[in-house]
Amino acid sequence: MLVNSRSSPESRNKMLTASPSRQKSSLRTWVVLRASVTLLALSLAPLLRAQGRAECASIESAVLSRPVRYCAFLPDSFDQDKTRQYPVLYYLHGLGDNEQSLLNFGGWDVIMELRRQGKIGDFIVLAPSGGHTFYLNSADGKVRYEDFFIKEFMPQMEKKYRAEGTRAARGITGVSMGGYGALRLAFKYPDEFAAVSAQMPALIADVPKDFTSGGPGSPGSLMGDVFGSPFSRTYFERNNVFSFARSDSAASLKRMKIYFNVGNNDDFGFEQGAQQLDRLLSSRGVAHEFHIYPGRHDPQFVIRHFGDVIEWQWKTIGARK
Repeated sequence: MLVNSRSSPESRNKMLTASPSRQKSSLRTWVVLRASVTLLALSLAPLLRAQGRAECASIESAVLSRPVRYCAFLPDSFDQDKTRQYPVLYYLHGLGDNEQSLLNFGGWDVIMELRRQGKIGDFIVLAPSGGHTFYLNSADGKVRYEDFFIKEFMPQMEKKYRAEGTRAARGITGVSMGGYGALRLAFKYPDEFAAVSAQMPALIADVPKDFTSGGPGSPGSLMGDVFGSPFSRTYFERNNVFSFARSDSAASLKRMKIYFNVGNNDDFGFEQGAQQLDRLLSSRGVAHEFHIYPGRHDPQFVIRHFGDVIEWQWKTIGARK
């Protein structure tokens, strides 16, 4: 969920108490902001073409029985040296966004500027459309997004875009719903990713009793087809980030670089979940980097700290040699 709504102190820390009208108003604000950023991205198009390019297309999925949109963000050297292989960073967008999220909020501009300044080197970014799947298989088994991502998207895209194809050169990151997805996938598949980062991840350690209240348009209803209809608390808890953080061997988690940040005034109270994850990892002796910054659950928070995330990822998956 990447929306721009101000909640009262009493309600903001309960993700699923927001009314449908409030959610619709928030989404309208987010749409307007996305449109403004997109116009800015278009005005910068000549500069971006000089430094790299974004290639958006679709991949046919046998697992999902449909095509899935994606964007590949490629450095300028990709077209100059046809034999070169690259580290890869997977980017997972938030709820309500799509595969063009890096363009929508200006993340692509940040990457290009960091590269221009010499703070990062060349790597590719692969960003699939995740809908509102939370990047896992649905409880009823009808939408197997996790299987698609691990078994189809990663191997096919890495072959197509000349990724190095090794754990050491592979990272994953995400925002909000995508932050949840990035942490969950990395913790579940620690042999696949060397680094995982998440911004304002949708972390809920304890599901509220009124999780599914609010009717159509509420967060609970939006998550219903993922975690069961009616909502299955058992399925949610079994697939929660915290479940893997507790059950994974400490040795597996310690092999991975872990970073996450959140705003201290998150509209959905996700700072509470982030703090609990911080305590859980610390209790298991798992080194990680965690930051609480001033801010809310909005695109402005993401863009303010996105450069730090990218530099952090590069130090692990790119600057290895």
